[in-house]
Amino acid sequence: MEELTYTKGIYTARPGVQALDDGRFQGVVQLARDDATEPETMLYEVKGASATVTEALEEAKALAHQILGEIEL
Repeated sequence: MEELTYTKGIYTARPGVQALDDGRFQGVVQLARDDATEPETMLYEVKGASATVTEALEEAKALAHQILGEIEL
């Protein structure tokens, strides 16, 4: 699968999916700040789980857009 990335200024968000122990999936977003001498990376998780990878990825994309939308440059 092609890696998705969204950027805003010095921030890069990478949505993805992680498998849960119960067979469901959870969307995650890795947010990196690209200008730091020591790169900062935060991991955000979608609240709740999805039945399919596709659903979880769509939720992760939405979360990535939300996070980047809230950042003030």
